[in-house]
Amino acid sequence: MPVIFKKKRGATSLTATLSELEEAVAARDGDRTEHAFTAMMNAVQSAPDAERVLAGPRLAALIPAFPPTGPRPMLAMAAGFCVEHGADPARCAEPILGGVHQDVLDALEFARRWTSAGTADDELPEPDEKIIDDALLARLGDDRHEATRLALAWCSVEEWQPPALAVLCRSTEVRRRHASDILPACRDLAALHRHDLKCLIYALAVLDDEPLVVLHRPTGAGFEVRISGIGDNFQLHTLLAHVLVGGGHVPGTAPSAASVRLTTDPQPAQGRTQTIATGTFELLTADGDRIWNEGLPDDIPIVHGHRLLVLDEPTYRRSWNADRFFPHLPGKAELTRVLTADETQAWFARTSSANKIHRPS
Repeated sequence: MPVIFKKKRGATSLTATLSELEEAVAARDGDRTEHAFTAMMNAVQSAPDAERVLAGPRLAALIPAFPPTGPRPMLAMAAGFCVEHGADPARCAEPILGGVHQDVLDALEFARRWTSAGTADDELPEPDEKIIDDALLARLGDDRHEATRLALAWCSVEEWQPPALAVLCRSTEVRRRHASDILPACRDLAALHRHDLKCLIYALAVLDDEPLVVLHRPTGAGFEVRISGIGDNFQLHTLLAHVLVGGGHVPGTAPSAASVRLTTDPQPAQGRTQTIATGTFELLTADGDRIWNEGLPDDIPIVHGHRLLVLDEPTYRRSWNADRFFPHLPGKAELTRVLTADETQAWFARTSSANKIHRPS
């Protein structure tokens, strides 16, 4: 994940500019706030990390105080940048992710009003502030202030992704506390095909301490595996091969030490590597449908209260770059136990299309 800002030199002390911004906001002085905000955005780029660590939670705490039609996403970016440089993600998360959630909901409301006020042939507009004019605002309703808020949310929602990723990818606690509330709305908005929210959705869908029943069809063996922090199924595939093939539980070629290290190392790689991982399995649902490497562990359906994954022989040779989707989020997969023969047989008996399989809500 790239840093939010590039470093700028010669700026004023971040601590001083932040204090000025806090005072201006408390005084509800618009001009003073605007000047202090600009100074703060410059200062945060050149400040030492020790100042950024302290400034992050203070910046995040200011987000709800800014008007909904103001520069909230930019303020969140400044707080997220501080998180990237050592500020506590848990202390910054609630205002940042609260802002994300509200803008996503407002963007969905924009789409609803736009659609209901038009004809069936009307397409949703591109999210660009150039679209905002009197005619568009009138189409959204009689309350101009509310219409402006909804239109700005439609146009700026993608700007929340970098600060959201900064806190989500650095704290299991943050993901557990906030992700499930925000994810459904983000998926609904992405389904309208006007916003690229892939990174945000992937981060919100990360599973932590999730038990997974894994059946290896060629050998008839069954396993319980616990996974955490895995950004996509490429990473899951590599880790399952490491645990099961590398651990001597199923036949095959284990992934290289370099590819495993890239998926699990707490320290992210410095730039993109040329390390290649090779597919070991075909990943399938209990129904026999393919689970794509490009997808998520969250795509694995739940069967009888457990996510159930079937591994089969690959139908063709696959390989991919071994770098993980989220550089700052190390993945983990551990074999918690080998299932007994009776347990394995019972799980295999559930791998038919006659059984009801459902995804988590």
